[in-house]
Amino acid sequence: MKAKVYVTLRKSVLDPQGKAVQHALETLGFGRSVKDVRIGKYIELELTGTDPAKAGEEVRVMCEKLLANTVIEDYRYEIVEPAREAAKAAR
Repeated sequence: MKAKVYVTLRKSVLDPQGKAVQHALETLGFGRSVKDVRIGKYIELELTGTDPAKAGEEVRVMCEKLLANTVIEDYRYEIVEPAREAAKAAR
């Protein structure tokens, strides 16, 4: 089983890295295509459990304690079961 975790700065927090990327995209001619850029983190965790509900709770605690700074960051995650992942790969 796998967990996919996405961590981003809260909308109220200035994202200087995102602004730098946005400016670079504008100078490359994408100014009309891109309204805003926010930079974040993507974390994949390979989990040993088989119960998706328990895995989700454990990942939530991991995010709260270590993976995200909940004062300035939001996070979301998804638990991917092996059968579902294999079906996606087969497409």
